[in-house]
Amino acid sequence: MVQINKDACKGCGICIAMCPVKILVFSDELNSRGVHFPKITQEEKCTKCENCMIYCPDFAVVVKKDEK
Repeated sequence: MVQINKDACKGCGICIAMCPVKILVFSDELNSRGVHFPKITQEEKCTKCENCMIYCPDFAVVVKKDEK
């Protein structure tokens, strides 16, 4: 599961660019900083590669792996 802290996001788009399956896009909404934050379009296609979390400079994205 991918969790996005929309108010921590500065709207840089790095997570969107780094997603290999291209499931992140900019939201139409604005956060408290006045920027468009990313949203997930098809979470079921997420490979949980963690690129979005690793490259986010603001630690606004967290990927939680399924617990077994």
